Amino acid sequence: MNDPRIEKLAYNLINYSCELKKGEKILIENIGNEVPLSRALIREVYKVGAIPYLTIKNPELERVLLEQCTEEQVKDMARYELARMKDMDAYIGIRSGDNVSEKASVPSDKMKIYMSLFSKPVHSEQRVEHTKWCVMRYPTHSMAQLANTPTEYFEDFYFNVCNLDYAKMSKAMDPLVKLMEATDKVRITGKGTDLTFSIKGLPAIKCDGKMNIPDGEVFTAPVKDSVNGVISYNCPAVYQGVTFENIRLEFKDGKIIKATANDTERINEIFDTDEAARYVGEFAIGVNPYIETPMKDTLFDEKIRGSIHFTPGSCYDECPNGNKSSIHWDLVFIQRPEYGGGEIWFDDKLIRKDGLFVPEELQGLNPDNLK
Repeated sequence: MNDPRIEKLAYNLINYSCELKKGEKILIENIGNEVPLSRALIREVYKVGAIPYLTIKNPELERVLLEQCTEEQVKDMARYELARMKDMDAYIGIRSGDNVSEKASVPSDKMKIYMSLFSKPVHSEQRVEHTKWCVMRYPTHSMAQLANTPTEYFEDFYFNVCNLDYAKMSKAMDPLVKLMEATDKVRITGKGTDLTFSIKGLPAIKCDGKMNIPDGEVFTAPVKDSVNGVISYNCPAVYQGVTFENIRLEFKDGKIIKATANDTERINEIFDTDEAARYVGEFAIGVNPYIETPMKDTLFDEKIRGSIHFTPGSCYDECPNGNKSSIHWDLVFIQRPEYGGGEIWFDDKLIRKDGLFVPEELQGLNPDNLK
């Protein structure tokens, strides 16, 4: 029996997120084995007269493959998959699996090879820049466990988040986009945090269900050398299968000059991936009304209502601040009262306090107005 929530999600992904047209080619990449959504997506692709292609990858087998990979091998993998990606007009990536730490045993030098020689050319440079794409998670028992929620209840939460009215959210984002594009100086405060930077001259981009599901953020980037101060992130973050907590970054003239965490040595190895990894490529404000608590899943955590994320690594081409890196690590800071509170200031004007927008024109983005 088909779940109508899955059918609705598939319809939204194909028709709203990807805006797939007759005759276009779409790659559905299922990292895991989530048959119901992939099945619904394939059928929806055929309904619009487009052409679906499918690939299934197993996270555990990927981990075994990467543990002893070589540069030549990864370059070959990239060459094969890049040729296929160049043929695609659209891409949907379904990310699932039973263990968020599956890749924790992959040596950091092997992950560096994979990120720079495979992920960067196939995804960052080709898929992101040249296809209509949407990346999403799919509910699993492990995701429910990370959210400290019974699986049945987590599924209800998941479909509330993913099937909300993104068109309504998109309209409510317009005043924030306008304000951000007129702003020079930004100040972020909160527990263990006092950070200043400029966003002058950089565009603000709506994330309104087109490229990620779930979605709900507006992002820009800091002027590369303008970041000064300190930020103490209050969400755990998973990178390359390792969970980092109590991340504290200190900036001077745009550069991370000091980084500490529960594994300070390893986090500095990440920031030493390349020179640009110690600079910031994205600043974003999260507004999804249904996402409230961290669950060690970036696609959800970066959309938490009342949050920001401040991202070491590469910028997006839609908002170029000149920083290009092999990494792009969305680190989340929640400013709601139960997380210590905090404020966002634009040019000395209070914009958001303790997770709620203050100016009248932005109050459409507060949770009660988006549900």
